[in-house]
Amino acid sequence: MDDKTVSSRSEMNFRLLIYSFVLATALTSCKTEYERVRTSNDPNLILEKANAYYDQKDYYKAQNLYDIVIPFYRGKKEAEVLFYKYAYCNYHQDQFLLSQHYFENYANTFFTSPYKEEAQYMAAYSQYQLSPNHRLDQTYTETAITAFQKFINLYPDSERSSVATTLIDEMRAKLEKKAFEQGRLYYDIKNYKAAINSLETMIKDFPETKRGEEIKWIILDSSHVLADNSVFIKKEARFNETLSKASKFIEKYPSSKYLSEVEKIKSNCISSLKEIQNVGLEN
Repeated sequence: MDDKTVSSRSEMNFRLLIYSFVLATALTSCKTEYERVRTSNDPNLILEKANAYYDQKDYYKAQNLYDIVIPFYRGKKEAEVLFYKYAYCNYHQDQFLLSQHYFENYANTFFTSPYKEEAQYMAAYSQYQLSPNHRLDQTYTETAITAFQKFINLYPDSERSSVATTLIDEMRAKLEKKAFEQGRLYYDIKNYKAAINSLETMIKDFPETKRGEEIKWIILDSSHVLADNSVFIKKEARFNETLSKASKFIEKYPSSKYLSEVEKIKSNCISSLKEIQNVGLEN
């Protein structure tokens, strides 16, 4: 290896060392500045720096500094913007339960604030962010729907109300899907009574569903199987009920893909009822 190569490598290593030193110094300086402000016991300085971090989207540091100064500014004019930003710090860190609480509290506290409408909306939107996959518990979905409906009632002419309506429709579709899959599961595992009860409740809760034909078919088929396998004393009532369901289905869906199966069920109900009546006459 010649002297020129050695010299070049030495120079490169020196530069890397300098860059590393500068970077380490900068990082240390930033950390020192934050710690210096955090431990300064100067509310004005801490609030100023918290706002600076907020503007830089460093919500973690901003929130930590806001935590320190909130007691100093509670009840003062600065509190209005401070609490507004504090709620967003939680939101931007995906702490949606907390952001919902702080946005709701803000809307209920600062009645004349220009941010009141936004805070009310964000309280609902934070709940929406907690709404899980349709297979999971839908408590947050239901509370988000209620919160958005409250917002629409308070601000019917707001541009955000149209967005809230869209989100409500989205979440109702999720609830509908969960309800349908629950009823379908009962049907698949042959728990026909539970399938009927579950899907009839779904029809009441979601009368606008596009699955109406399929749901009515599952209910009818479940009702027929349940009647067919009932003890004798319950057969007549259940076959009559199934026959009524079959007639209504044919009337509502005359071109249904299930029509031939429905006709068979109807025919079987009529035959079964005649047999039951004959048994009764013989007795």
